[in-house]
Amino acid sequence: MLTGKKIIIGITGGIAAYKTPLLVRLLVKAGAEVQVIMTPSAHEFVTPLTLATLSKKPVLTHFTEGHEGVWNNHVELGLWADLIVIAPATANTISDLLHGKSENILQAVFLSARCPVAIAPAMDLDMYRHPATQENLDALSRRGTLIIPPGTGELASGLVGEGRMAEPEEIYSFIGTTLLHANRLSGKKVLLTAGPTYEPIDAVRFVGNFSTGKMGIALANTLAQQGAEVTLVCGPTKEKNIDHRVHKIDVVTAKEMFDVCVEKFPGSDAAVLTAAVADFRPKTTAKGKIKKEEGGLSSIELEQTQDILATLGGMKKSGQVLAGFALETDNEAANAQGKLKRKNLDFIVMNSLRDDGAGFGTDTNKITVFSSAGKTHNFELKPKSEVAQDISDILFSYLSERTPTENK
Repeated sequence: MLTGKKIIIGITGGIAAYKTPLLVRLLVKAGAEVQVIMTPSAHEFVTPLTLATLSKKPVLTHFTEGHEGVWNNHVELGLWADLIVIAPATANTISDLLHGKSENILQAVFLSARCPVAIAPAMDLDMYRHPATQENLDALSRRGTLIIPPGTGELASGLVGEGRMAEPEEIYSFIGTTLLHANRLSGKKVLLTAGPTYEPIDAVRFVGNFSTGKMGIALANTLAQQGAEVTLVCGPTKEKNIDHRVHKIDVVTAKEMFDVCVEKFPGSDAAVLTAAVADFRPKTTAKGKIKKEEGGLSSIELEQTQDILATLGGMKKSGQVLAGFALETDNEAANAQGKLKRKNLDFIVMNSLRDDGAGFGTDTNKITVFSSAGKTHNFELKPKSEVAQDISDILFSYLSERTPTENK
């Protein structure tokens, strides 16, 4: 998988740098060509001699070497690499990368890169949780930088919590997956929905649900990183971690989501509908605010919304892939499989509110995928970014078997 791949490993000045030599060793052993770039402060935590010995290449730290005027060309390095991984990425480095600084060669290579770039944050618990750090990570992610989630454990400060750099084996696995899946969906157009819909009662109230859109957004980001042309039709959400390559269309109501999906689906190779769309909406909407003295909210007459999945299932043409989600509370498997058949889906992703960590608003999910061919895939509880990878693998297998969509 990694034979002949050109990988830059960037090391910044954090205690977690002691782990990075093992990562370099794993990559070289797998056949990758590794170039290590260190910031000056990284030298305080790990020696260039160790890394040069393991990588079989001189370690780069400065724009020039010695007094001989040898220039380490950051532009060529940015073009040379198939992947850049910065591990550890300190809070200071993350901030500098976001703001486009070019004060050392690693930052300059980052700005010159045409390949995917991943960072592995490493810092103390409160530094990692600080709103400034989280906003910087969100902004980098929206620009396309891949974030390798930190682990939870004992930190250098003695505290225990989030902020511990992912282990070398985890980063190695991430690198393999990233390179293996890079551009595998290039040329494919995927329609996604995410988040809730809000159905207005009056000018200030609505019928809605607790969906945050995290799962759909994680899937949109994953598919975009694999080269797909992603259109995300998104209901109201506070989530900002959306890859810049994702074309996001904001909607509020089920009717607005329905109209966009019906318009976009004919030109799509696949559609995966993760949104928690309201099944009912108020039959009438007051223009102003209903006053409690008027008794107008003692009862609300509802009507059904248009079924987006069923409509797209009826529109589906040869070569298109259509998938949906089913959040269930009882008879989960039977209800999901019934929805799969009724709505002419290729596969359906089921999760249960009875499973801890699999409901609305969580950063994790536990899914079971049922296919129209009768296959079942069970997955353990894991971060939604990893769940998105599992779903993308299933979607890729379907798209690999299908012919191009008609009438694009």
